[in-house]
Amino acid sequence: MALADPERGISNGADSTSMFSEIIELNVGGQVYVTRHTTLTSVPDSLLWNMFSKKTPKELARDSKGRYFLDRDGFLFRYILDYLRDLNLVLPDYFPEKSRLQREAVFFQLRDLSKLLSPKMSKDNSITDDICQSDSEELSLQSASATPLVGPESSRALSVISTAHSPSLGSKKSGYITVGYRGSYTIGRDIQTDAKFRRVARITVCGKTSLAKEVFGDTLNESRDPDRPPERYTSRYYLKYNFLEQAFDKLSEFGFHMVACSSTGTCAFSSNDPNEDKIWTNYTEYVFCRE
Repeated sequence: MALADPERGISNGADSTSMFSEIIELNVGGQVYVTRHTTLTSVPDSLLWNMFSKKTPKELARDSKGRYFLDRDGFLFRYILDYLRDLNLVLPDYFPEKSRLQREAVFFQLRDLSKLLSPKMSKDNSITDDICQSDSEELSLQSASATPLVGPESSRALSVISTAHSPSLGSKKSGYITVGYRGSYTIGRDIQTDAKFRRVARITVCGKTSLAKEVFGDTLNESRDPDRPPERYTSRYYLKYNFLEQAFDKLSEFGFHMVACSSTGTCAFSSNDPNEDKIWTNYTEYVFCRE
């Protein structure tokens, strides 16, 4: 019979020779993954193989809930784990994080995966592998700047290049970003009693993916919509902030200003007794624009 063992994971598992359980919980950069011990040790001499074969559970870092903790990109780890399951690399049709995933593969000491992610060179030394959008834009700018231009077209081309490199012009596209949050507060029967507010649980972001990533960067949690192309719109992102003003400061730094806001609210009793405190729940959206 499998026994619960907090030092070894979720359950005791069938492998009696291992110090780890058959099923293992991981916390990778705040994202929780549940997988088998055999999956994590499927590639010999890799980082995870060394962690879960050569070390004991007490030697590994854990979070507050006892899960093994890795301070890496939680979003990209899903592809690392998929590769470990069958040693086959499958990426979405549009995947702009290829260079970052290769960096993760190097960190986890997955040499074959790192080779699969490396850009392939043809006989004429041109890159034939798929390149993410940011890399292709950089290469196009480099080739344009390296090509000598003469005649009336030269000034026009140089103007395009300088605009592309200028953070105040080329990189700041116009558009809208909507920031929303849901909150609640309780007002007692005594109208003079101070209202009790709860902390903002989640700040959502709606708008074009490229704009959201430009403004919020690493503070943008993309786990609910990870494969959205830059020019598509999404309403599933949220921020790793606890204060709404942090989002406002970021938007202001990138040239956005508020153009509209709206709020809705509902009221309910905390129990069936109408004399009890009322709980108000509200959802508020702020619309920001950069022209």
